[in-house]
This record gives sequence, structure tokens and C-alpha cells, in this order.
Amino acid sequence: MNNRRRKLLKGSSGAAVMALAASAGLFRPGSAWAQAWNKAAFEAKTFNDLLKSMGAGASSESKDVVINSPDIAENGAVVPFTISSRLAKTEAMALLVEKNPNVLVGSYAIPGGTEANVTMRAKMGQTSNVIALVKADGKYYHAIKEVKVTIGGCGG
Repeated sequence: MNNRRRKLLKGSSGAAVMALAASAGLFRPGSAWAQAWNKAAFEAKTFNDLLKSMGAGASSESKDVVINSPDIAENGAVVPFTISSRLAKTEAMALLVEKNPNVLVGSYAIPGGTEANVTMRAKMGQTSNVIALVKADGKYYHAIKEVKVTIGGCGG
């Protein structure tokens, strides 16, 4: 009987916390938890526009930034990517698809002391250069890889 009461109290206290958070307006429909996203970056049409929107003067190509993806994507609607950085003090990472209408696919803050490795899926309408952009110790670095997109998975 005592265990049931504890479980009920634990469950009801969790529900009470959620109800309190909801009444405080923390769970409003349409609100975003990521308050600091850069709208101009997501609207950028070119790599240089993106760099400007992020406050970067320039970016250097680096072998310490790695893009892992298929060379030929048989389904451009869901192309898997992993980007990683071996640069010390990596602060942020982003993936860009050069020929997409908006080049920025995803942008991620990397907390200090964590592994700088991000996996995602991107939509690609056509063969394009893909760029991994990394901010490390206040400077920007990138790697470029061409990914071919086929129609129907024929490899052509």
C-alpha cells in the first residue's frame, strides 16, 4: 500500500510541475525553445551571404573538418550526412547545400567539452557541392564535398 502512495505522489508531483509550467506560459503553441537562431543565415542564398549573416569575414578550408556522406545519393529527399571537426575549441557547426534555394540546411551550437560531431539528413534537389562550416576558437573553417543526386537510383 505504501509503494502505491509513493508512486501516486511521484506521478502527481510531476504532473503538478508540468501544469505549473503550462500555466506560466512555457508551453505556448508556436513558441520556440531555440530563441537565438539566425533568420538571415537560414535565408542566405550563397555561401558568402551565409558567412556575412554569421558575422564571419572569411573561412579557410581545413582537413580537420570532415563530411561523411554517400558520393551518390539515390534519393535526394533524404541524404544522410555526418559532419565532424577535429579543431580545438569547436563552437558551432553548419551544413550547407550550395544548389538548394536556401543554402543552410542546419546549424548547431557545440557546447564546450563535447565531441564536435553532428548527424542529420538533408534534402537535395540536384547534384551539388555540400559544405561543412565550423566555427572554432572564433575563426571559421570549412570542407567541401560534391554529392551526386540520381533520379530513380540508377547511378547516372
